Amino acid sequence: MTVSDRQRNHEVIVEERFDWGAFTSRHWDRHPVLYKSVRPEPFQEDEVFQAALRATRAPNPYLIPPHAQFAVGRFQQTAPGRWLPRASDRTFTGYGERLATTDPQVRADGYALMVHAFHTFHAAQWDRERSFFAGLWEQVGLPTTGAITTLFHGTYEHTPVGVHKDRFATFLFAVQGRKRMRFWTHRPWSHTATTVLDYEPYLADSCTAEVEPGDLLYWPASHYHVGESVGKSMATSVNVGVPRENHRAVYDLDDLLVEHDAQSLMDPDAALSRLPAVPASLSVPDPATTGLPAALDQALSTLGTYTETARMRDRAIVQSLRTWTAGGLRPVPPPEEPRALRDETIVRATAPVLWGETEDARVCATNGHAVTTALDAKCVARMVGLLNGTVKGVRVGDLLGGLTDATVDTSGDDTLPANRAGARRLLEVLESFRGIGRTE
Repeated sequence: MTVSDRQRNHEVIVEERFDWGAFTSRHWDRHPVLYKSVRPEPFQEDEVFQAALRATRAPNPYLIPPHAQFAVGRFQQTAPGRWLPRASDRTFTGYGERLATTDPQVRADGYALMVHAFHTFHAAQWDRERSFFAGLWEQVGLPTTGAITTLFHGTYEHTPVGVHKDRFATFLFAVQGRKRMRFWTHRPWSHTATTVLDYEPYLADSCTAEVEPGDLLYWPASHYHVGESVGKSMATSVNVGVPRENHRAVYDLDDLLVEHDAQSLMDPDAALSRLPAVPASLSVPDPATTGLPAALDQALSTLGTYTETARMRDRAIVQSLRTWTAGGLRPVPPPEEPRALRDETIVRATAPVLWGETEDARVCATNGHAVTTALDAKCVARMVGLLNGTVKGVRVGDLLGGLTDATVDTSGDDTLPANRAGARRLLEVLESFRGIGRTE
């Protein structure tokens, strides 16, 4: 049966062998496809559970983390209570069993746990995910605003938001249990609502695919969809969304114009915030007063930075290095605490280390993090070349070369000095980024 025949019969294509080249030529931006038992798996159930534990640590007893959602039936919960995973649960199965035995409502109506920016919470898992999608980026290009990763777990009847459409092409990785996805090639209803919870009248025009652990299901951004449970069984999946529709140039400029923290990057729908909000009641200041209202003063200050050519060029260099080394998946896991490196320690690059030059400093980046140094370009090029070019590793003392601590310190507040101590610290920071590692 051909692809067009399957589409007419509302069937999802099933493939046994996964290959990025064949995928992009046959299915990318066209139609859903199910791949059976994809190897190597970027997501492992035990790591997914550990990441869920880290992601759902409540900031206080009264607030669910902003990047997490929990629903019982169709009702979102706002306080952590007993809803979130605990280390004592040990597995998703243990977590679900605890909820079902302690809460009759969960047992009757089911529950849904969702975590956005999920790749941020487990470095090894993020690295495997990044390696897996490197093959796609080679075919279609790196998404400059980054792909998003979302955990879905629970016993819910269907996705809490109902039938909907995203601006993302989606890759669903089945981790635990069985799950059904239902698709429509066009919006199945005629009214203006963007989502529909009660979609039974439109089932005839849909097609479905059921996934089990190890499967990969893809659907393009053009398709309306909803996730469903198979019976009342528990299921866990991780979705990776690649932006494809309704993209605006301003999204690409956002990173350049605004210094986002990791928390703001965790919300894929966060509004742009280049300028501060100005209250509607803001009045013209009295001519006798000095200075502008705080909101206007902040806005002018922010706009002023965009007209500083050198500063914007420097920021573009830093953000470019962060984006390339993040591998299309931001925000990246936070760095570890730096550890001291001795001259006899042997190190090598465990991920590509890139570097560039700003007006007053050099920038080294790896795994989506960047650090600036006052070392000259020749010294940085030598160090990075040795790190990237060896498998067995190189002694820290050899990387530091002829540098001494008597070298003049020309660094700024956030720039490491151009001396031996500063170069050693540079290596220690790169190690905290997980970009270099120690070898025997």
